[in-house]
Formats: sequence, structure tokens, C-alpha cells
Amino acid sequence: MSNKKVLILGGGFAGVDAASYLRKEKYDVTLVSDRDYFYIYPTSIWVPTGKAEFKDVCVDLKELQQAHGFDLIIDAVEEIKAEIKSVKLKSGKVLEGFDYLILAMGASKMKPKGVENTLSICGDPEQSIAIRDALDALVKKGSGKIAFGFGGNPKDNSAVRGGPGFELLFNVHHMLKQKGIRDNFELTMFAPMPKPGARMGEKSLAMMDKMFKRSNIEKHFGKKIKNFEKDAVVFEDDTQLESDFIMFIPAGDGHEVIKSSDLPLNEAGFVKINDYCEVDGMEGIYAIGDTAALDGPDWKAKQGHLAELMAKNTAFNIVAKEAGLKDRKGYQEHINILCVMDTADGAGFVFRDDKKAFMIPMPIFGHWLKRGWGKYCRLSKLGKMPRIPGM
Repeated sequence: MSNKKVLILGGGFAGVDAASYLRKEKYDVTLVSDRDYFYIYPTSIWVPTGKAEFKDVCVDLKELQQAHGFDLIIDAVEEIKAEIKSVKLKSGKVLEGFDYLILAMGASKMKPKGVENTLSICGDPEQSIAIRDALDALVKKGSGKIAFGFGGNPKDNSAVRGGPGFELLFNVHHMLKQKGIRDNFELTMFAPMPKPGARMGEKSLAMMDKMFKRSNIEKHFGKKIKNFEKDAVVFEDDTQLESDFIMFIPAGDGHEVIKSSDLPLNEAGFVKINDYCEVDGMEGIYAIGDTAALDGPDWKAKQGHLAELMAKNTAFNIVAKEAGLKDRKGYQEHINILCVMDTADGAGFVFRDDKKAFMIPMPIFGHWLKRGWGKYCRLSKLGKMPRIPGM
């Protein structure tokens, strides 16, 4: 039994997996999370349309603690002194004396002017309920204009999350269609880049374009966003996209606590790591998931499955190091884009790596595949069913 102590900051995909893998290796693991549940972001797209309840996309961290045996602290991180391996929590508690520190705190969000006039499906989990309430009000009214968009981070394009915006848009389209009121609504997708979703590849883009036309969804691409007003998106040339409700996913930005730490950061505020997720120049400190600065091709993207892979590799690398072995596992060779893009009446399977890029339509079956994945995610995290590699 290892008496080595590991402190993990963050209770998302990266942090929870790192904790479970290291507990299997009998390490003394403490996980710190600022909320008491693990949130399944990929399936939260169904909360706004009523296809899932908020509780359906949450897993109690105490259940995960009982399943894997790690220590759990529900508190926010206030300060990190990486050089001396010291972490101060919001409650005032200071955590020291651990052998390894794993940073898995996710990212902060870019804050364009007027962003408080929007809601995000990738923001604080509670926003999914607020989106549902806003949509319910418009359905009750019987007509309206709804804008769905996402932004970029010019300092780090891997931090852009557009997929959930596309998914929610198609799910809302389907919901309105089922209610027989779709023709009373104007749905628009907006983004500052000329070809949003380009990282998926040209074939996927062409298929997305067909989906937009078939669903009568307007596009507003290629103009930088100046600010948001209560009822409009204002662009750099002062033109406006009027909307009764704006769903906007800001790009990721370096976590505010990490930005004010002594950790080595890239221009956007993400932690610099090597291929083995080791923080540059710091012994025994690792960064995984959205917290880390990724190296790789221009189309690289921060996704949950990559965060999980980084967690698994980090656990392997710590165990190998403790055993005096030279074996190490890197994340860069595994960078790809993998997504089941749900449309409520089906899905598109999107894949891209260095050799190929494609999108395969999966009518009807694709939606239920993703629904099944949501259940698999919950049960596999709790150790109630075996993990399938890559899922």
C-alpha cells in the first residue's frame, strides 16, 4: 500500500478519473471540488428542452467518494503556491504535505462586454435550468427570436466550445417542431469566425450546412462580437442581431486562481505541461483537462475524453515514477476530435485525427446512442460497470 499523498484540485472529468485511477493503485488521494456533484456536461443539452431533469446529469461526489475511497473536500481553491506545494481554500484551510499535486480545475470563461445578458449551456450548471425557463417563457408566448452562439479565444483556439451550442440549437428546433410552433420562431446561429466548426473538417462543415438549410436555421458568421445587449448581439460594425433570448458559450480562459499563482502559463493563462502532463519545471505537479495548455495540431480541441485520457496517463506516470520505471504515457499522440452531435431526432458522429476527418449521420439511433452513453458515464464513474477505452 502506497503511503504517497496526492492532492487533486477539481471534480470534473479529469479530476474524478485521476482520483479513481490512483485509488486503484492504493494512493492516499484527496479531491477538492467547489461543488458537491460531478456534472455530465455532454448530456446537459437535454435539460433546457425538458428531456432530462437537472438531477439526471449530476452524480453526487459523496457517492463517487464511497465507490473509490478518496477523501473529499467541498470547498473552493483560493490560492496555489506551487513551488512549495501549498494550497489555500476559501474556508481558510491550508493543504500541505502532499507528494503530488494534480491540477484539474477546468477553465474560466472569456468575459465579453454585456455577457451577463446571455446564458451558457457550458457555464455554471444551474444555467441549464435558467435556459429551460427562458425557453418555456417563449414557448408560452408562442413566438420569438432565439440566437445561439459561441466565441473564440485569439490566444488559444483549443479553448473554443461550439459543439454543445450546435446540439442545443438542433434540440430546440426539434422541440418547437414537436409543439407545432417552429414556424413562429426565428433561430439563428452566430459566431465570430468565418467557418465555425472548421476544426471538424470540410466534409463535416458541408454536412452541417445542409442541416442548417433543412432546418431553416439562419447563420451569422464571420463578424467579431462587440457586446451583448438584453435583446441583441452587437457586432464590430455596429450591426445587430435582435433576439428575445441569447444562448452564448464564451471561449475558455485560464482559471483566475491559476493565473494569480506561480505556475508557468501560456499566453491565455493555461498551465504549460510536457507530453506526460508534468508541469514545466515543477517536480510532482501535473495539469490535466481544460486547465492545461495543449500542444498539437491547429485543430486540437479540449474535450472530456481527452481530459479522461490525461487523467489515466497521469496516474500511470506517477505509479511508474514511484516504481523507478522509465515508462511514460503521453497525450499528444491521442489528440483527436470525437463527438456524437445530438439533434434530438438523431445525431452525427464526428471524428477527426491527423489522417482523416468525417461526419456520419445517425438518424434516430444516434440520439439513443448518446442517451445510452449518459447512463454509461454515470455507472462507469461509480464503478458499477466496466470502463470502455475511449468512452
